[in-house]
Amino acid sequence: MKRPFLLLLIKPSHYDDDGYVIRWYRSSIPSNSLASLYGLAADCEARQVFGEDVTIDIRAIDETNTRVRIDQVIEDFRRHGNFGLVGLVGVQSNQYPRALDLARPLRAAGIPVAMGGFHVSGCLAMLPDLHVDLQQALDIGVSLFAGEAEDRLDRVLLDAAAGTLQPLYNYMKDLPSVEGTPPPFLPAGYVARTLGGNTSFDAGRGCPFQCSFCTIINVQGRKSRRRSPDDVEKLIRENLAQGIHNYFITDDNFARNRDWEIILDRIIALREKEGMRIGLMVQVDTLCHKIPNFIEKCKRAGVSRVFIGLENINPDSLMAAKKRQNKITEYRRMLLEWKHQGIITYAGYILGFPNDTPESIRRDIGIIQRELPLDILEFFFLTPLPGSEDHQTLHRKGVAMDADLNKYDLEHAVTGHERMSQQEWEGIYRDAWRLFYSPEHMLTILRRAAATGVRTTSIMKLLMWFSTSVDVEHVHPLQGGVIRFKDRLDRRPGLPVEPVWRFYPRHAIETVRKSGRLLWLLGKLEWQRRRIEADPDKASYMDPALMPVVDDETETLEIFNQNEAARGAVRHAHNIDVLTHGAA
Repeated sequence: MKRPFLLLLIKPSHYDDDGYVIRWYRSSIPSNSLASLYGLAADCEARQVFGEDVTIDIRAIDETNTRVRIDQVIEDFRRHGNFGLVGLVGVQSNQYPRALDLARPLRAAGIPVAMGGFHVSGCLAMLPDLHVDLQQALDIGVSLFAGEAEDRLDRVLLDAAAGTLQPLYNYMKDLPSVEGTPPPFLPAGYVARTLGGNTSFDAGRGCPFQCSFCTIINVQGRKSRRRSPDDVEKLIRENLAQGIHNYFITDDNFARNRDWEIILDRIIALREKEGMRIGLMVQVDTLCHKIPNFIEKCKRAGVSRVFIGLENINPDSLMAAKKRQNKITEYRRMLLEWKHQGIITYAGYILGFPNDTPESIRRDIGIIQRELPLDILEFFFLTPLPGSEDHQTLHRKGVAMDADLNKYDLEHAVTGHERMSQQEWEGIYRDAWRLFYSPEHMLTILRRAAATGVRTTSIMKLLMWFSTSVDVEHVHPLQGGVIRFKDRLDRRPGLPVEPVWRFYPRHAIETVRKSGRLLWLLGKLEWQRRRIEADPDKASYMDPALMPVVDDETETLEIFNQNEAARGAVRHAHNIDVLTHGAA
């Protein structure tokens, strides 16, 4: 019999404000890092990297939907003679403390552990002198992996089997080609633990822009590296064969993938010629509508949701973050083109740029509600994530940043602000969700959906999700899920383990109370949705956000006249138009 090498891939979660691991019955976002490592490991097994006498027993855990039982892991490895490796994959900065807490007992039991992801790679990319937090991992014997694992996983596995894991594998200066490499893949049993049975893949990596708050450009580079259209078609067919139809394409900016059209044409052929059911969500920039046929082909390929890095409506804030590609003069035109295709629009919005105040944020949210046809708006703190230029700048200047990496989840203030106290900043973050998702505006969003051919049932579910996550579950919607699980013993070290008589009754009461609140809102939204759908004039609904773009709107809409920077952006856009097309 072949000797099994146990490879356990764990995507850590992180702790909530009470110190409990965030875990759900069904999580919302599939982990592409976990799928990528699983696909690479399966290829290693197929190629028999250990030879004919050893097989790789690959297991995967996404801690956002599956509990990690350390005692069982240790026992499993003991039965294998500790012949194997635990890989902590895709570890982000906010997950790093939890990853260390998982690693400590494993290392104490003599189990080899390696850790990779954006925190390790980002720190080493922007702070070459080993960051103190990374030293904590090295001190307990965890091997660090910086960079991408394509064509490199073999070496790590062979070193682990030989007991010669290196402290650091640093490939940040040698980003591999991903064309022809094993694609991300997870067996259907793992995918079923995400809401809607979604899986993910990256059609390409890298982004050409220079946003100062972004870690992608410093970890995956600014040059596009792409999977071939053949690779993408193959991975979709493999997933369709196991009953998976919905995909999140995790490219930070799919519109800048040079092969976007060929990839979409392949998927269109699968849908239109072979009758395959495929649904997609993509991430794009605010200028993608200028690419001929891009939005139309996204629709034909099954894109039903698109995430757009809007970030702000103040040109000064966009320039301060080096988000020069975002032009407020293009926002309405871009959003309307997506709406005309019946595609749901999400946008990220950052709170805490230098000129922000609670008053200006409230004003900006009001402008967005009235004048931009956005379905879903997600709020984030401006956060100096390790691996970003912002973090590097503050670190070098010695500016104080919160030492607790668990808070670097984009929903906590981790550094000071010149015009807001921490209390004001955190207060307006909570208020922003209530302001945008007010009962009146959620009704408006439903009406806009019915008027533009968007499925109102889909919008209603999203409104439920995004309007309640922060208030009810106290987590960002992207960290949310269905039915929160808390384990009494899975609490952050240093915090007391609560007694049984207190923990379980309180958790049960919380679950009932939250469920009641959600059911009440669901009933209210469903009643409103049915009334809208029953209206014979629903398609004729119109408001300023849905009005077609006209030349003189720059004189009347507030988004173009909110301050001198906005008026300057309009003048600049006009001058460019004159230079390009000549005076009218």
